[in-house]
Amino acid sequence: MNILKLGIPKGSLEKATIELFRKAGWRISVNSRSYFPEIDDTEVKCALIRAQEMSRYVEDGTLDLGLTGKDWILENSSDVVILQDLIYSKVTQRPAKWVLVVTEDSPIRRLEDLEGKRVSTELVNFTKKFFSERNINIDVEFSWGATEAKVVEGLVDAIVEVTETGSTIRAHGLRIVHQLMESNTQLIANKESWQDPWKRKKMDQVKILLNGALQAENRVGLKMNIPEKDIDNITSILPSLKAPTIAKLYEQEWYSVEAVVDKKTVRRLIPKLQEAGAEGIVEYPLNKVI
Repeated sequence: MNILKLGIPKGSLEKATIELFRKAGWRISVNSRSYFPEIDDTEVKCALIRAQEMSRYVEDGTLDLGLTGKDWILENSSDVVILQDLIYSKVTQRPAKWVLVVTEDSPIRRLEDLEGKRVSTELVNFTKKFFSERNINIDVEFSWGATEAKVVEGLVDAIVEVTETGSTIRAHGLRIVHQLMESNTQLIANKESWQDPWKRKKMDQVKILLNGALQAENRVGLKMNIPEKDIDNITSILPSLKAPTIAKLYEQEWYSVEAVVDKKTVRRLIPKLQEAGAEGIVEYPLNKVI
């Protein structure tokens, strides 16, 4: 029997990734004593893997498919197939940024000021390459954690750390000198697995349904009844992915209109639709938009 080996990122992305798969149509159950979650699909086998290591296991074929950050793909120089960017609020509120950070009173103001200095980071290989490409010689050391404390205590001259908004960094009395990279979650595949017809078809299924769940996350459906005389006026103010779906009601001069709209517009849109003559307005959540 054909099996697709899927890597689920363990840690901060774990819960949100499982929720995304639920919306896409797969139920994944995690046992705290096991690194192999159960999934309600006999053609898929799951493994919990740290995001930092995911791309290595996908590259060597231990996994066929996995989710990890662009940052860790670059850090590991992994040769994988990137199927899709997965930018969605349940997994990452914003793209993660890797930034060069110093203390507020540090004399370092630009990248060139780091010549001969010591930098601590979890993203060692990428940081070395970044500065090497700019002919800036620095000493990069791996950080096992508490990276911000190292620069605060003067153990290193600077750190390369991940952030979303920079607010935590500033709250610790630190200053961002430069942004090295922006990263977001990626769906990646093993190159040989991608060439296998069965696995490729299964990966496409996962990709399509995950993307459908992503597209639905910030949208809702609207359904309403509209009198024939107001149809043009109301549809003109109704945003939609494409044209709204319109169907004539049986033996009446009314139409049923349905559309998919952005969640943020609904609170302003519904009063406008009602004022223009729409009745029986129903808002409903969406699991997938494909």
